[in-house]
Amino acid sequence: MSADFFLPYEFSPAVLVLCLGGLVFYLRGLYLAPVKPGFGRVISFTIGVLLMYVVMQTRYDYWSQHMFFVHRLQHLVLHHLGPFLIALSGPGAVLGLGTPGLLRRALAAVWHRPLTQRCYRIVQQPAIAGLLFVGLIYFWLVPGIHFYAMLSRPLYALMNWSMAVDGLLFWWMIMHGWPGAQHSSRPYGWRILVLFLITLPQIAIGAYIALCGKSLYSIYAVCGRIWPIPAATDQQLGGLITWIPASMMSLFGMLVVLHQLLHAEKRTHDDLPASSHVLSVSS
Repeated sequence: MSADFFLPYEFSPAVLVLCLGGLVFYLRGLYLAPVKPGFGRVISFTIGVLLMYVVMQTRYDYWSQHMFFVHRLQHLVLHHLGPFLIALSGPGAVLGLGTPGLLRRALAAVWHRPLTQRCYRIVQQPAIAGLLFVGLIYFWLVPGIHFYAMLSRPLYALMNWSMAVDGLLFWWMIMHGWPGAQHSSRPYGWRILVLFLITLPQIAIGAYIALCGKSLYSIYAVCGRIWPIPAATDQQLGGLITWIPASMMSLFGMLVVLHQLLHAEKRTHDDLPASSHVLSVSS
C-alpha cells in the first residue's frame, strides 16, 4: 500500500476537523484527567475514530464508489464497527475535559436547548433507534436510491454521514442506555431485545442481495469496477458482508450488555448491608 492511499480522494474539512479534533481533545482530556480510563478504552476510541477517518477520507473512499462489496465494508465501519468501538470506550468525560472552554460552553448551550433535548430523547428511544438503524440500511440499498446516491456527490455525502451519525447514536444507546433508562427496571433487557430484533432484517436483506441471482446495482458497471471481479461476485460479497459481519456486531453488542448487567448486579450485591447478605444466605 503506497503513501498515496492515505491522501484524501475528495477532501472533506468536516471529516478532518471532527476526527482530528476528536483525537486531539481526547488526548488532552487524558492528560488532564485525574483518573485515567483503562488502556482498552483508549485503544477502542482511537481505533474507532481512525477507522471512520480511513473509510471516508482516504483512497478507500474511491474504491467504495467503484466496488459494491467495498462500499458495504465502508458502511459496516461507518454504521457498525467504528461507532461500536467509540461508544464502547465511553469517551464523554475525557472529551469534556479535553475540549477548550469556549467551545465546550458553545456546545453545551446547543445541547441544553429544549429542542435538542427533545429530539435526542425521541431518537434514543429503543424502538425508534432500532427502526432508524435498520431503516437507513434498507433505504440506501434500494437500487434506485443507491444508483443516484452514488452519482451525486451531495447525496453520497448525505448517505455516509447519515450512516455514521445514526451508528453513533444507536451504539451509544446500546452501550449507555437512553434518557430515563436509569429509572427503568429493564434497561438491559430492552437493549438486548433491540439488538436481537435488528439482526433479523439485516440477515434478510443481506441474504436477498447475495442470493437473488439478478443484478441489483448497475451503477458499478456504469462507473466501472476497479478490479476484475464479475458483477455477480461483487454483489454476492456485498450481500454476505451485509448479512454476516453486520449481524455478528449485534452478538458482540449483546455480550457487552450482558457483561454490564452482571457487573451492575455484582455492584448492587456488594452495596447491600452485611445483614442482607446473611438473610439471603439463610433463605
